[in-house]
Amino acid sequence: MAKRDYGQFCGLVRALEIVGERWALVIVRDLLVSPRRFTDLRQGLPRIPSNILSARLKELEEAGIVQRRLLPRPVGSVVYELTAYGHELEDVVLRLGRWGAKSLTEPGPEDIVTVDSLIMAMRSTFRPEGAHGLDVGYELRVGEAVLHMRIDGGVLKVAQGPLPGADLVIETGPAIKALMTGELSPADAIASGSVKLKGKGGAKLLARFAETFRI
Repeated sequence: MAKRDYGQFCGLVRALEIVGERWALVIVRDLLVSPRRFTDLRQGLPRIPSNILSARLKELEEAGIVQRRLLPRPVGSVVYELTAYGHELEDVVLRLGRWGAKSLTEPGPEDIVTVDSLIMAMRSTFRPEGAHGLDVGYELRVGEAVLHMRIDGGVLKVAQGPLPGADLVIETGPAIKALMTGELSPADAIASGSVKLKGKGGAKLLARFAETFRI
């Protein structure tokens, strides 16, 4: 399939020609979390056909956005990672993700929530002004997806997996979006059972979470 050519001399048009093909920015999103092997990308994007993934990676390589790197022994496998030029897309992806989240409603029965999408969602919705004086570790469980956020001195670090000794463990589902938009108050989220908490932080830290991660 031929790539789109808008026939205009314009930076925005050129950007769309490079990353406007289906799946391209989603691949970039996952590579912003960390470098990935081909099989890792397939597992994180289960709906993408292998041939389309191969084609997009090739196009992104040709555009100077993605590069391949051979991991040292004993691993020895090839990973795809963003180049410096590719990393310049981070702010674009974060802002676009935050903008798009405002139009999210309820997930469909076949919609998938991945750890990588949640990691980028936490990064894109982080409000440093809401984290003033906050030194805390959150563990977030949305269905089977588990990640954690560490806030220290107004700086956020997000990674996959549980956080031993987390100040607050938040177990939830689709209600996470309503909590982050303010449509659902922390108190109502707890009372309705749509959010379950573990840890010493309790309702107070959930309220700070809702202030700090805001759509």
